[in-house]
Amino acid sequence: MADLCARGATVKGRAIAVSRQARERYPDLYTPEVLEALEALSGLDARRGELMAARMARRAGRARERRAIGFLPEDGVIEGTGITVAQARAGDFVGARIPDDLRRQWIQGTGPATRPRAQTAQGLRNVAYALLSGADGWMFDGEDALGQVQTMALDAQRNLKLMTGGDRLFLSVAEQVAGEMNAWAKGFLGREIIDDWQKQLSFTTRIFRVRGLHLDDRHLAHADGRGFSASLADLVLYVVGNQAALRAQGRSLVLYLPKIQTAAEAAYWGLLLDSLEEHLGLAAGSILCYVLVEQVEACFQLMEIRAALGRHFVGFNTGRWDYINSLSDAYAWDEGFVNPNIDQVTMTYGYMRAYEDRVRRAVNTPDRNGNFALWQGGMEPNIPVGSAAGVKAAMEKALEGARREEREGASGKWVAHWKMVHIVRPVWEQAGRDNQLGREFVPLTYSAEDAQALRLLEDGPRTVRGARDLISVGLQYGNAFGRGYQAAALKPADFFGDDDVLYLMEDAATGEIRLSVLWEWLHKSAAMSADDPSSGVRAGEVFTRELFVALLEEEYQKLLLASGQDVHEDSKQTTLPIARAIVAAYVLEPVKAPWYIDLLNLTLDVPDLATAQTRIRDYLDSFARDGTRITHNPDLDTNL
Repeated sequence: MADLCARGATVKGRAIAVSRQARERYPDLYTPEVLEALEALSGLDARRGELMAARMARRAGRARERRAIGFLPEDGVIEGTGITVAQARAGDFVGARIPDDLRRQWIQGTGPATRPRAQTAQGLRNVAYALLSGADGWMFDGEDALGQVQTMALDAQRNLKLMTGGDRLFLSVAEQVAGEMNAWAKGFLGREIIDDWQKQLSFTTRIFRVRGLHLDDRHLAHADGRGFSASLADLVLYVVGNQAALRAQGRSLVLYLPKIQTAAEAAYWGLLLDSLEEHLGLAAGSILCYVLVEQVEACFQLMEIRAALGRHFVGFNTGRWDYINSLSDAYAWDEGFVNPNIDQVTMTYGYMRAYEDRVRRAVNTPDRNGNFALWQGGMEPNIPVGSAAGVKAAMEKALEGARREEREGASGKWVAHWKMVHIVRPVWEQAGRDNQLGREFVPLTYSAEDAQALRLLEDGPRTVRGARDLISVGLQYGNAFGRGYQAAALKPADFFGDDDVLYLMEDAATGEIRLSVLWEWLHKSAAMSADDPSSGVRAGEVFTRELFVALLEEEYQKLLLASGQDVHEDSKQTTLPIARAIVAAYVLEPVKAPWYIDLLNLTLDVPDLATAQTRIRDYLDSFARDGTRITHNPDLDTNL
């Protein structure tokens, strides 16, 4: 750690180390108040380590014992709380009252608050698009959609602070962006969408998604060199940096918490939020949070998670892609659990239907004070860019999905691009309800049949065409991540140049599920359901190693030959070969890696393929040997 400017060895009593690059370039973020809060809460990171070890132990135990996930014992106590499971399920706890600025969240947009290697003014354009979009809320993503190259995560925090403070540079950028958005709207919608850009900036509720407990920060470490929680880093930087301005504006402090697997983890998040509130002198429950139900294990503990977060909790979100991946991972040991082509697994598919139903029933269970919680529907990844026919078909599909979610009880929906706000929001405008709090559904039950429904597979095709799509987008996503585009508009290479097939907004979750399904098909000998002339595969033949390797080579060659519009030329000899190495290693490895993001992070900013391959191999060997994930930034003390 020779290049760290704040170390326990050199600064007496200092518990954390901040890279010199971060301290010197971002003094506006690493203020004395932020550093003091990081120090004050750093001791809580040990508990995170225990919880992550428990995750891996549960995963290994289920595989060893060939045991499906089940509900918690009703007479148990939620770890980290004094609340029993029975109390949680009965709503016998104190939850949050939904504040005024969250009561109507018909459409929440999501996306990063900057761009890769962007100057501040350029990065602020992302923030301006978000707040001028007309979305009821915008989740500025610090996790799946925010690239981590160089200091991109810190650039995003800086932009959010400039936005919250009403900095003149941000206002200047917003004025320019408003004109561009109106020009698009007049051409696409036949009308302008922004009458008064300054007034419009105040409309949207600001929300921030912190990174999950499984990730280490790239700019911080404990003084002894151990990795430091990315969750804690994001929480402190955002809340300490913005809470005073947000409260002065009458706005709520709202977070999205990702990748929670258990109520014990939710209780730990509650401890972090309580501790930060106490440190800042804020009233208990000042920091509010939605929980993304992205992990199947969490769906077995929904009421327990609500109870563990108590006054902080305002709602659940049903994101599709992470949840699919979590089932593929949780049942990697089960030869009978094999997903079909990924486009078959919609929100009305078997286990997804059961998942959504449990979420809507959980939020509409009242707490001790009669308070309900919000349900924010899943992501709409379409972007209205393409041929007239392609856009028309995609928008009709998007509206159909939105109408279904509103009908099923969602108070709102997510979109991945600002242009979709004005296309999807009218579904909720026409319904006319601010939200669907307290809508009556059958109370949650906890039977063996309920548990089985949460892993229910339905018949669907598994085709070589489906495998090609998985491989192509998986390769492209890894390449985009390496370039800093953790959210990227992608489609399979065979459809490049076909404007009838639209690009979809992809992020780390959508990249991960593609590799998980490929791993599943290969290591469980999935049978293909149709003949494929391009490969010679016949219906009934299994997905073999030889077939995967051949398809990987073919899809990789298509990307090498693609135009710069779809695959940047300078990536073809740099980040694309590394993306291929990750796809090959992840899918071929007999022991399934728990997180694709681990391999992406370990190879981030790596200049050569050989170094990347060594890191990939070290990670997979470490995990196969004893379940240890390598998660710290290996370049923290050298690439400063």
